[in-house]
Amino acid sequence: MVSTIDMQDMRYLNLFGKITRVSTRYCFKYNQALVFCVPKKLISKALGKNAENARQMSKILNKRIKIIAIPRDIKDAKVFISSIVSPVTFKALEIAPEEIILTAGNQSKAALIGRNKRRFLEMQKIVKDFFKKEFRIV
Repeated sequence: MVSTIDMQDMRYLNLFGKITRVSTRYCFKYNQALVFCVPKKLISKALGKNAENARQMSKILNKRIKIIAIPRDIKDAKVFISSIVSPVTFKALEIAPEEIILTAGNQSKAALIGRNKRRFLEMQKIVKDFFKKEFRIV
């Protein structure tokens, strides 16, 4: 799914594996936070008791940490994208043959795009890596 892993991502993945005892290959950055994708049944193990593992990683790396479920197929795209962008919400997500179209209100749209389209470009890369589709916000 995710195309390439650089050295820094490899370090993050190794630290994640040591702290949580859950192995994963999916790590990316969104909105200055590190997002780790693990199988759905291992999310509670990765978080730890009272989210202690996520808190410990956040303290060590001095970054926000999110742990979400790996999408199994394109049907999981809405849950996957909404968990990445939370707490920002959107109205609808449409999956076309060539692209994924996200419909949002004015406030949400501004938050999803971000300053200098930073969040939008990050999300485009994530959608391209996981679902092999283009991404648009309407």
